[in-house]
Amino acid sequence: MFECAPEDETPPRRAGCLCHTPAFARLNARLSQKFARPSSGAAIGAAFAAGSGSTPAPASAAPIGRVAFTNALLFDGNSDALKHGLRVVVEGKTIDAVEPAEAPLAPDVRTVDCGGRVLMPGLIDAHWHAMLASLPLDILMTADVGYVTLVAADEARKTLMRGFTSVRDMGGPTFALKRAIDEGVVEGPRIWPSGAMISQTGGHGDFRMPYEVPSSPNAPLSRVEAIGAGAIADGVDRVLTRAREQLMLGASQLKLAAGGGVSSNYDPIDVSQYTEAEFRAAVDAAENWGTYVAVHAYTPRAIRTAISGGVRCIEHGHLMDEATARLIAESGVWLSTQPFLNNEYSNAMPTPEGEAKAQQVYAGTDTAYRLAKAFNLKTAWGTDVLFDSQMTAHQGAILTTLERWYRPVEILRMATAVNGELLAMSGPRNPYPGRLGVIETGALADLIVVDGDPVENLKLIADPDRNFLLIMKDGRIVKDALA
Repeated sequence: MFECAPEDETPPRRAGCLCHTPAFARLNARLSQKFARPSSGAAIGAAFAAGSGSTPAPASAAPIGRVAFTNALLFDGNSDALKHGLRVVVEGKTIDAVEPAEAPLAPDVRTVDCGGRVLMPGLIDAHWHAMLASLPLDILMTADVGYVTLVAADEARKTLMRGFTSVRDMGGPTFALKRAIDEGVVEGPRIWPSGAMISQTGGHGDFRMPYEVPSSPNAPLSRVEAIGAGAIADGVDRVLTRAREQLMLGASQLKLAAGGGVSSNYDPIDVSQYTEAEFRAAVDAAENWGTYVAVHAYTPRAIRTAISGGVRCIEHGHLMDEATARLIAESGVWLSTQPFLNNEYSNAMPTPEGEAKAQQVYAGTDTAYRLAKAFNLKTAWGTDVLFDSQMTAHQGAILTTLERWYRPVEILRMATAVNGELLAMSGPRNPYPGRLGVIETGALADLIVVDGDPVENLKLIADPDRNFLLIMKDGRIVKDALA
């Protein structure tokens, strides 16, 4: 753990070296043991122990070798109906085979009897805010960032236990949390981070106080910028710099604000933000890194300008019209939208101005989904929960509200295979190469055993504690209540 110079060091020290005292030797040995990574054997043993009960496995546990899921009805992420008579074999972190149930099985393969239940891919939320979802805005603006990260880590574990094995993070300082999850320090979903949302002055990501304006060229960063939640940039050169900074930090895609927002302080919903040239600067930076730009946008003008600038994904789009939907379709651009309705799952609005803006968005939700279906848009789904720890628990329930427009099997496809296609758009910046959201040979092993048939009863997704009996992420069982 600690080392020092030899005792016969020349010239001699004035006093004896502390590092060679018996007390220090004992302390050093204890610290070395405490911080050493577990051996692979210990990790595998921990994973097997986790598979025998409902307690989540330790975050450092490794994949548990070859596992065969037997006696299951299969929703593979793509099909309209459940598949019968198949067995899914996982080896390491991937699905090794989807084979006939009667095929010979090697004796060293561990079997998981699903008891005739449904086996489906892990769920994917394409618009999540891992650092911003569960704390009120006033705390995010004032608390130590270490506290914010610890709360986010706890929420990440809960997110995984809700069956969401992957999330696309659309704004927030998630790089440290992602690293901790990937290294096994804490439990949580795979994260595709956007980093700080890039916004113009007075835009959706500008949370400065009025007394901070006008800003001085040498003024300190605002709170939102200092913690990495947002980045204010005006003009082509500044947008280019901010885009490159997020890519440097590890963004898998970039997020810009193209129009007014509900939760922001200064911008009405109808305003457009950024010019085509500014969008093009961010797009050029992203494309140089092999990835893409997504934008927050509700209105036709904001969407059209962003698409003209080369943006590849529209977040929200609730106020688009038919001409805009046609443009999205003809341009091959994704629509990542949310079922924003004036219901029990709405984000709380602390001010009358925010509530008025929210009502405008709610009024457009039905039209947005109708146009998405009419023009066969590539439509992803996400929640966009913000600032409310009570609301995060309804992540799966929010998915079920899509039944207003889609059949349950279409919704399940959207939250698995379709969202998985959107994640893959990050290209070489994809932090987890491999197919997700599907059960097929070679795909990453993210799986859920559901106690019931979600194709017939989608409401099962709304109560994961009761209905998700087994959850596997990356070939490792993180919850097992089958016993």
